[in-house]
Amino acid sequence: MFVEMRTYTLHPGKIATYLKLYETQGMAIQKRILGRMVGYYSSEIGGLNQIVHMWAYESLDERTEKRAKLGADPAWQAYVVQILPLMAVQESKILNPAPFFNVKIQD
Repeated sequence: MFVEMRTYTLHPGKIATYLKLYETQGMAIQKRILGRMVGYYSSEIGGLNQIVHMWAYESLDERTEKRAKLGADPAWQAYVVQILPLMAVQESKILNPAPFFNVKIQD
């Protein structure tokens, strides 16, 4: 299992708006389609105006399949139209577990 870490840098002053939209519109869709949410955070120290969220996948193929399904979902597309103006930069990293770390994250 590996984790995808996505970091969104928002325009200053937009974190509260983003989090409210995500909580009320985006989260249920993402959790239904992507499944295993590892965490969802906003930055306090260091790079500011950032949202960091992590999702666990069994394989890159699973990630590709689930991200495609998410992108094709009409409710998700409507949500994305609302959040894109809040965002300045998006970054995605794939994190491979250390050989001694074997935790199962459930859906």
